[in-house]
Parts: sequence; C-alpha cells; structure tokens
Amino acid sequence: MTFEIDILSRISERFVELSDSEQKVAQLILADVRAATELNIAGLAREAGVSQATVTRFARSVDCKDVRQLKVKLAQSLAVGQRFIEETPDLDGIHGVYEAIKNTLDLSRKLLKEPDVHQAVQWLLQARMVLCLGMGGGSSIGSLEMQNRLFRFGVPVSSYQDGLLCRMVAAAVEPNDVVVVISLTGNTPEIIDAAAIARQYDAKVIAITKPGSLLAAESDLLLAIQAPETDFIYKPSASRYAMLAVIDVLATELAKQNKRRSRDKLRRVKLSLDSHRGGDERQPLGD
Repeated sequence: MTFEIDILSRISERFVELSDSEQKVAQLILADVRAATELNIAGLAREAGVSQATVTRFARSVDCKDVRQLKVKLAQSLAVGQRFIEETPDLDGIHGVYEAIKNTLDLSRKLLKEPDVHQAVQWLLQARMVLCLGMGGGSSIGSLEMQNRLFRFGVPVSSYQDGLLCRMVAAAVEPNDVVVVISLTGNTPEIIDAAAIARQYDAKVIAITKPGSLLAAESDLLLAIQAPETDFIYKPSASRYAMLAVIDVLATELAKQNKRRSRDKLRRVKLSLDSHRGGDERQPLGD
C-alpha cells in the first residue's frame, strides 16, 4: 500500500538540494500553485525561464516520474483547499475564537429539533445498553463525554474509539440496545459501517452528525450539528462545541425524566468526591 505525500511539502523540503535552475521551477510553483497546475511543460519552462528538460529533472527531483504526475499531485494539493496553501490573515484575533464558537452554537441550536431530542431520551432511558462510538479528534472526545454524562444518572453506557472495536460491538448488540454514533463530518467509513451493522441487528442508532451525510442516512434518528469552517486554518474547529452542546442537552433532558433518581445518583457522586478531595460544595461534579 502506498500513501500520498504532500507534494508542496516535498518541494519545500528538497529546495536547497535543487540546482539553481530547478529552484526557479520550485519558486514558480510555490508562488501560485493553481496557475502552475494549468501550465503544460512548455509553459512551466517559459514562465520559470528554464528549459523543458529542467522542468522534467525538477519533477524527478521531487519523486515524480514525469511532469504529468507532478501536475496530478499539485492538483491533489489544490483539492484539499486553497486555505491550506495560501496564507489567510487573522482579522479577528482572540475575540474571533469566541465568536466562532458562539456562531456555531447558534447555528446548531436552530438545527436541533425538540421532538427528536425527546425521542432520543426515551430510547436512552429504555436501553439495555448504550454504546457511544466516535473516531478522530472531536468525535472521540464526544463519545467519551457521552459516557461521562450518562453514567452518573445510572444509564448503562460504554464508549469506543477504535475502528475494529466499533464494528465488533455493533455486531454484538441486542434489539433493545441504543448506539450513539458521533461524527462531525458524517463521512468516517468505520463509524458509518458500525451504524449499518447495528441497525442490521435491530438496535436503535442515534447519529450526532452533519445533516445529509452518509452517517445521517444510516441512522434511525438524527441530531444535527453543523459548523462552517473559516479560511483561518490555525484556529481549531468550533464544530466540536456544537457536538458537546447536543450531548449536554441529551444528558439534561434525560436527568429531568426522573429527577429524584438523578438527584440521588449525583449526591452520591458528590459525597464520594468531597470525601476524597475536600473543597466547597460548588466544585464541578467530577468535571
């Protein structure tokens, strides 16, 4: 199995090893990747002020068999998105981080439908077992946070982040189990497969994901989240806050269904923590 190497990184890494004429080709490409992709070998040579043979040698110097493969790899870099190639100014500073989170929460709040939340809560309350599945950065955190929220209300819950384990537990479900699948994009193959397997064995599948995604199509109930990504790539995605907000909504509504039982469980947890660490009564409950 071979894996794609980012050609722009390879050009930058090899730059000092290139000949003077090859460096001219490299500078031309790095200055405007899109324009370089649209030029043929003669055009690249003309714009860089070198011979066509130099362009061919340059392609081989960055591990491409010919200029055609070089252009294919440049096109693949462009497909990732222009924002990962060209520098985007940071116009918002520190306040922009908070604004992005706020805007994401406002957008996702509009997507979340109250009847769907109530249905999800009923399934979770009636479940023999709740399985939370998520892979990657934010989604893995989400699946663990779902477990962290539900156990304290007496819900039998476990979370999984490994692709093979997700498939295995999905294949071992019972019809009265509930599987919560979490994905910010809804395109992670392992999570989509796990959802399909769980439904095949008649478990209920709740998806916290992007509407219209492949994962949404493989669920019995969608709790939609969405967040537009900005061109400023250095700021972490705010979409994970929308995911955590949905989890908090579910946990809150679930706890309210049996307030006395929930209160008793929370009090027992708080007593256990206070006897261990001390502190005042307003400390977070194990968070």
